[in-house]
Amino acid sequence: MRFYLDHAATTPLRPEARDAWLAASAVVGNASSTHGAGQDARRMLEEAREQVAAVLDCDPIEVVFTSGGTESINLALGGLWRSRAQGAQAIVLPDGEHHATLETAEALAADGAELRPVPVDALGRIELSSFVEALPGAAVATALVANNEVGTINDAAGLSAASAAALVPLHLDAVGAWGHLPLSFRELRGDAAAATGLVAMSVTGHKIGAPVGVGALVVARSARMTGLIRGGAQQRGLRAGTQDVPGAVALAAAAVAAEQQRAAEAERLTRLRTRLVDGILSRVPQAHLLGDPVDRLPGNAHVLFPGAVGESLLFLLDMAGVAASTGSACQAGVAEPSHVVMAMGRSERDARSVLRLTLGRTSTDADVDAVLAAIGEAYLRASGPGSGIRS
Repeated sequence: MRFYLDHAATTPLRPEARDAWLAASAVVGNASSTHGAGQDARRMLEEAREQVAAVLDCDPIEVVFTSGGTESINLALGGLWRSRAQGAQAIVLPDGEHHATLETAEALAADGAELRPVPVDALGRIELSSFVEALPGAAVATALVANNEVGTINDAAGLSAASAAALVPLHLDAVGAWGHLPLSFRELRGDAAAATGLVAMSVTGHKIGAPVGVGALVVARSARMTGLIRGGAQQRGLRAGTQDVPGAVALAAAAVAAEQQRAAEAERLTRLRTRLVDGILSRVPQAHLLGDPVDRLPGNAHVLFPGAVGESLLFLLDMAGVAASTGSACQAGVAEPSHVVMAMGRSERDARSVLRLTLGRTSTDADVDAVLAAIGEAYLRASGPGSGIRS
């Protein structure tokens, strides 16, 4: 029997999203065509855009459908930096961001961008005062709503207000937060009406039960942004190409369902996570929960197992039927220490001794029971002779 505790990597497809995708797939037509079939597809597409906009509290025209979080982040950072004010070169880049953000920023640095790092504290939270200090004269700033590895929630409203005051456009990566936290693009923007402050927010579908391969970038009407994909004038010219109507419809169905269930699910997942963490710490007293113990994503348990090899723990749990991770799935197969854990001031050795256990919509007490039944023996074996740990 398998027990899935890697919902932060991807979560099972919702039946609402599957049914919506199948229904939309039966409609043959390009949403940019003027004939009846094309206009049928167009209506479905725009209804989906309206539903996603309602969930994220923005205007429908501000929703740009993409292939997922990575494309959304690339479009946001690249598009904003290439449309920057004259003389502005810097990207305000907090430590511990997702690799989609870090790699995009590095690519822009090769084109002349100046990267201004901002530290996170020992809980993985962006230091607001340091963020503010890095803003003057910057071309763009970016930040996670909640850290995708350790689960700590950032002060997104404070980051947005600081960016608006400094007249710097801000992108928020809400990929890991969507479906778990209340997200209102309008409220996070505050009174901002110019092309600065929060102007872009990225989300993806497969983290909330939509199919892999569809996501969105919310782009404020006032934002100055250059598209990255050239071609037609679809989606305000920001994302050319024939639009994926079934994907958009499935994303909207998943978004509506996730939002309707969000508050109850957050309470349920917090209970499960508390039981999971308490059980791990009682069985492995040496272990530590990383990230904020309270102000964190409800289903996230990121645990340091001193002296153990995270990859070994992962293998041993997998042998016991438990699927987990040592960090972002985007780094799967890459034996590197967690850059997030190191940004929090921990050693490289600690950064190789962590597990990320994440719960989701289909998680039950049986999943927690499976981890607790296996973790004690797994820790002993992963930290013993031959484990790979060096003194």
